[in-house]
Amino acid sequence: MAGFLILAFLILVAGVVAVPLASRFGLGSVLGYLLAGMAISPLLVALRVDVEALQVFAEFGVVMMLFIIGLEIEPRRLWAMRGKLLGLGGGQVLLTTLAITGLALIDAQPWQTALAIGMVLALSSTAIIVQTLTEKKLMGSEGGEASFSVLLVQDVAVIPILALLPLLALPDLYPAAAGHGEGAHGGLDLTGQMPIWLAAATRIAAVAAVVGIGIYAIRPLFRYIAAAQLRELFTAAALVVVIGIALLMSLVGLSPALGAFIAGVVLATSEYRHELESDINPFKGLLLGLFFITVGASIDFALAEQVWQTVVLGAGVIIAAKFAVLFVVGWLYGLRRQALWLFCLSLPQAGEFAFVLISFAAANAVFPQAMADMLLLVVALTMLATPLLFILYDKVIAHALCEGEGREADVIEEQNPVIIAGRGRVGGIVDRMIQAAGYSTTVIDYDSKQLEIARKFGLRTYFGDATRPDLLDSAGIARAKLLVVALDEREQIDRLVKYVVKNHPQVHVVARAIDRSHVYDLWYYGCRDIIRETYDSSIRMGRSSFEALGMNAAQAQASADAFEEMDRKFMPAIADLYDPDIPYGENEALIARVRQLRDDWDPILREQMIEILRHNH
Repeated sequence: MAGFLILAFLILVAGVVAVPLASRFGLGSVLGYLLAGMAISPLLVALRVDVEALQVFAEFGVVMMLFIIGLEIEPRRLWAMRGKLLGLGGGQVLLTTLAITGLALIDAQPWQTALAIGMVLALSSTAIIVQTLTEKKLMGSEGGEASFSVLLVQDVAVIPILALLPLLALPDLYPAAAGHGEGAHGGLDLTGQMPIWLAAATRIAAVAAVVGIGIYAIRPLFRYIAAAQLRELFTAAALVVVIGIALLMSLVGLSPALGAFIAGVVLATSEYRHELESDINPFKGLLLGLFFITVGASIDFALAEQVWQTVVLGAGVIIAAKFAVLFVVGWLYGLRRQALWLFCLSLPQAGEFAFVLISFAAANAVFPQAMADMLLLVVALTMLATPLLFILYDKVIAHALCEGEGREADVIEEQNPVIIAGRGRVGGIVDRMIQAAGYSTTVIDYDSKQLEIARKFGLRTYFGDATRPDLLDSAGIARAKLLVVALDEREQIDRLVKYVVKNHPQVHVVARAIDRSHVYDLWYYGCRDIIRETYDSSIRMGRSSFEALGMNAAQAQASADAFEEMDRKFMPAIADLYDPDIPYGENEALIARVRQLRDDWDPILREQMIEILRHNH
């Protein structure tokens, strides 16, 4: 018991210390977990911890992650992705296998060994990529969806790879391979001794069973569990579903993660979808963190010290080869600019399943154990490099592409009294309203895709960065009456407002604010017409809530108006105490003023509400 507690304590402390530090320096949680594993590796060796066994357990976090992803993807969306699955995913697996096989042949490896290396290293890390894309809110982007499509195909590709590897065995290696594990998972595979046709039929039946269970069995199960009104039973039932499906897939030689994903897709339209997601998320996060820690801890530092040059060269060659293949496949499919770079930089590492496949190949005499140990180091190093590639994308590539968009700014041929910076979900509506009233507008936006869509509908928009003084001059800012700042990014809003307020004080600036603290920032810069982007919708929701609580429409509107009037008085009263150099939640003088005003004004507002209810306004 004490040994288990020591191990749990070490792992949790390593994660708690390393991950916040890594996130603070912009390295991401995945690299933090990997570094934590590397830091405690000597202690785990001293305690004689079986890291490989721990890693097999931790890989269940990947299974849970794929189940949750499936819950968020309805079958219709998956069907809509079929082109990406076949084109991007199939092309990536096939071409990467051929490219790495060719490199291994150049290194004078037997063709069987070369093909095995190509297949193993063609796969990428689902755990690292999905976790990082989710953290950075890039999963729904064009590049993120393309990357996820490839990962799905790779999970399916594991099945034929497992079937092909034993066929590539080298007779000379049989004596050395004897005594190693008996399978990819070291577990029971009911299809292992079956004829090929029967094994295939069994696996198809297992997938069909997962779909059937999701449609016909899980909903009645959760209805039965929900009747007990015990949250812990619902959590236990959710774990039973995921573990049971993973076990079924393992028994027929399929990827447990793939089975969990299929089950998640089937349940994506279920009324229990959100409950399942909230129950499983904590387990998924802990197990994924444990998995990344075990990857870092599994690095053989003694061997790495001896062959580090070969390992670094091998990892660099693998990343470069996969990057080249990804670039070709992504370009041919139609990915461009940010989407293409995200696609290429997210997938060039080897995947977590490579640890299993390498051991399986060594056990089946496909290549010697010394090569297997070397490949494990190469795989670990490529995974360690992945967060750094994401940092390269964030800090260099995405920033450069966002600023330039690869084309020159349009020449603005007109000067109107109203300039609107940004044609998105805010600026577009403002533009329509102003033009409907008979005023002429000049709209500037730097999202070229959004501009092309607008032009198809006959809406004139100029391409360019509205924060550039020269572009504002050509748009006639010196003679404009009104500037509407409807940009999405807070930094750009601030930059534009500061410049115009300082250099063109005659222009009335209406600025979009992201949140309350942003309002104070803009007020500090000199803007006095600030609109919080969610404020009006929040007021409307409050008004609807009043009506749901029994007020009539007039009372609800009057109550909402009273709150809005009080809030508008509230904001300027404390704006003078705002200091942009002091974090919003640490400005003691501002906090004290807010508390004082709430104590003074809340009773007044409550009396107004009571008066409204008393008189049927």
